[in-house]
Amino acid sequence: MAGPKLFEPITVGGKELVNRIVIAPMCQYSAVDGQMNDWHLIHLGQLAMSGAALLTIEATAVTPEGRITYADVGLYDDATEAAMKRVIDGIRRWSDMPIAIQLAHAGRKASTEVPWKGGAQLPPDDSHGWQTESVSALPFLPSENAPTALSKADLVRIRDAFADSARRAARIGLDAIQIHAAHGYLLHQFLSPLSNKRDDEYGGSLENRLRFPLEVFDAVRAAFPADKPVTVRVSGTDWMEGGWDAAQTVAFARALEERGCDGIHVSSGGLDAGQKIPVGPSYQVPLARQVKAAVSMPVVAVGLITSSEQAEAIVATGDADMIAVARTVLYDPHWPWRVAVALGAQVKAPPQYWRSAPRQSPDLFIKD
Repeated sequence: MAGPKLFEPITVGGKELVNRIVIAPMCQYSAVDGQMNDWHLIHLGQLAMSGAALLTIEATAVTPEGRITYADVGLYDDATEAAMKRVIDGIRRWSDMPIAIQLAHAGRKASTEVPWKGGAQLPPDDSHGWQTESVSALPFLPSENAPTALSKADLVRIRDAFADSARRAARIGLDAIQIHAAHGYLLHQFLSPLSNKRDDEYGGSLENRLRFPLEVFDAVRAAFPADKPVTVRVSGTDWMEGGWDAAQTVAFARALEERGCDGIHVSSGGLDAGQKIPVGPSYQVPLARQVKAAVSMPVVAVGLITSSEQAEAIVATGDADMIAVARTVLYDPHWPWRVAVALGAQVKAPPQYWRSAPRQSPDLFIKD
């Protein structure tokens, strides 16, 4: 009898992963001046023991003004690079799990308070705030300070910042890059007609709205080692009339694949405060399914995936090649272990934990 599909290996851009479970990037809002610290070592360190195939570092800003909050992680200067290297080196002493990084720029959704203090936008004159920038001078909420519309020189600056962060990621020894083009952040702001009101070659038609995100992809791909994967995270829909939708997502995915993209992670929403999202188990899987039918590169599904049967069904039916978990694995850092027990599979774990295998699953852990 064949084993569960969820625990079959898969190759992404030449990188072999031991199973189909990905830990999605999850912002911790705990950095100081963009620099990682012991919190990130503890947080990422425990997830690196989870038995998943790939660990993705949270949204990491490519410029200081690209941070969502003043407490976001960055990778834009020597200090932020050194701080991240310390964390990665600490994890690598004890775990060989591949580690990816999500490179991001928040655009008009930057300069905010941390979520547990309300998450509201902070004005430029606040001690923790700054002037935001975006594709067009449209704020996320009418009550917020409007962003500055990016000039063509600004686009070159930001594109080059993505490439510089990719080079820093390579120096640290990270295994893969995910470019953040979802959840209403800057690259998504270029993609959606609801936020992109430009009248130059970066606005208007779908081809024009794709232009800057594709330029960023090309720059990152050129800056990162050719034998390491570069993937993209997208919102499959804005959940808004007249906004970004599944058909445009498919067109974007095809354009990315033509340029050598190694995988695409399909989420949704985040661009407009008026969105009406039908949240429920696997609610975003149909979006991944549509992209999967249109491209040959690996597709990752995400969104309220909490059970072993649900995760296995998504990959076994071909809706997606992999599944990603975020809040599920924050709540239960050993969720992949529990899924492996339920499906009769094996996971990698440090030898210090081998004796913790349940009595009914003595062969749970791969001992190599």
